[in-house]
Amino acid sequence: MSHQWNSASARAPNLPRLQRQAINSFEQGQLDKAERLCSAILEHRGDDFDALHLLGFIHLQRGRFVEAIGFLTKAVKVDAGSADAMSNLGLALHGTGRLEDAIVQYRNALALAPRHPEILYNLGNAHLELDRIDEALASYDEALAHNPSHVGACVNRGNTLLRFNRPADALSSYDQALAAMPGHPQILTNRGHALRRLNRPQEALADFESARKKSPEFPEAHFEAALAHLTLGDFRAGCKAYEWRWKTGAFANQRRSFRQPLWLGNMPLSGKTILLHAEQGFGDTLQFIRYAPLLASSGAHVICEVQPELVSLLSQLDGIEIVAKGCELPRFDLHCPFLSLPLAFGTELATIPAKIPYLAAPVARVAHWRDRLPSGHQRAGFVWSGSPSHKNDANRSIPLVRFDRLFENLPFACVGLQREMRDTDRKVLQGLPNLWDIGPELTDFAETAAVISLLDVVVSVDTSVAHLAGAMGKPVVILLPHAADFRWLRDRPDTPWYPTAKLVRQPAFDDWASVIDGLADEMSVRAGAERGR
Repeated sequence: MSHQWNSASARAPNLPRLQRQAINSFEQGQLDKAERLCSAILEHRGDDFDALHLLGFIHLQRGRFVEAIGFLTKAVKVDAGSADAMSNLGLALHGTGRLEDAIVQYRNALALAPRHPEILYNLGNAHLELDRIDEALASYDEALAHNPSHVGACVNRGNTLLRFNRPADALSSYDQALAAMPGHPQILTNRGHALRRLNRPQEALADFESARKKSPEFPEAHFEAALAHLTLGDFRAGCKAYEWRWKTGAFANQRRSFRQPLWLGNMPLSGKTILLHAEQGFGDTLQFIRYAPLLASSGAHVICEVQPELVSLLSQLDGIEIVAKGCELPRFDLHCPFLSLPLAFGTELATIPAKIPYLAAPVARVAHWRDRLPSGHQRAGFVWSGSPSHKNDANRSIPLVRFDRLFENLPFACVGLQREMRDTDRKVLQGLPNLWDIGPELTDFAETAAVISLLDVVVSVDTSVAHLAGAMGKPVVILLPHAADFRWLRDRPDTPWYPTAKLVRQPAFDDWASVIDGLADEMSVRAGAERGR
């Protein structure tokens, strides 16, 4: 009996075999081969779920998020009952920054697999990126309820608790993560960071050292160690390690690339032009621009590239050329970021250049404010919070409501220097007739400096205004958290950076009540001293 020849059947591949080969290739790390095999399957069966899903997952692993979204979307349409496909689609959407869409897919996946710790972990990550701290913490807690040894959930739970300003709780999460993955350099570094936030820098250094032994080139461990050393007053080790900041995720994209060499004190500057450039916040520029006149006195022509809001103020510096960031730079021979200047000068605790004042307000701006401020009293300016976007804002800002009793009895004319006002503080301000708010009129730092020059004292949390008042030689009371920024050192009421500053510190974590009581005592002493003159 003869059989008719069927060319179509002769060309048809064995799809189940191709699928097994694709999976085996993927499991062996042969992604190119697995990709080709999946594509071959889809040429013959375009709605093959396994091929669509695997191909989408391969693209996801390779960071090709747009391509992954295409294949995974098709896979989900073919099989709406696959939690894995939905979760992976969420990851791909997450990778392109479409966080809300990713959350939808994670929730769809959880409807099918409500106890899946990995999906709960991914959902928590999306919420964390959106600053939905409560939702992130709830997702991590649920993931850990189903898998207590999920390292990622432990670590990111700790990170979320730090954002909540709960470092002690974060520490326990990192300990839980280290129990599952001992010696991991990132977890050790995170743990050390929590210890720094708890004002335990020596213990933090032990964690950073362990992280560096495990991974000698791990930038975050070196940088965090720098902050601990500086907090302890060890400038030699701290300033050197601080240069690791440029290799960390937080600073790598901010590093300036100039063809001119970086100057770190390694060559004489006489006859040279050096560019000093701002790299971080306003306060950092105000603090470290003190080095510019020292460079000028050594025979260098000094150009300072600063934030536009500082140009009018800093243009008062004699012999220093000020350029706004973003404008075309003049010719220069060498450059140095502001926060590398202590290293370049070999600054030690005893050699901090503190010739005060080194900044002054423009005369015309002072004249504008002279007759506008309250008269007949001593005058005090207040700043109670920094920028809400600052990563450590929860630790350094104080809600205005905590000051209400202070303003009732303070023998000063009180002036609010707060440029950024939160809605909650604005409501409180309406009930504080003794606090005159001029924040909206302070259009730049020259304007703020003019007002400060007419005040008797400035009270500020750790913000740029504290640096400005200190640089102007104005008496300033700086209100600090228990674990203050490295520049304020530890356990002392003064600072070698600003001789006219008085530091009032939290005696324990989150104890602002004691700080405000201390401020009330300090202001009473100042008022009495003035009356006794």
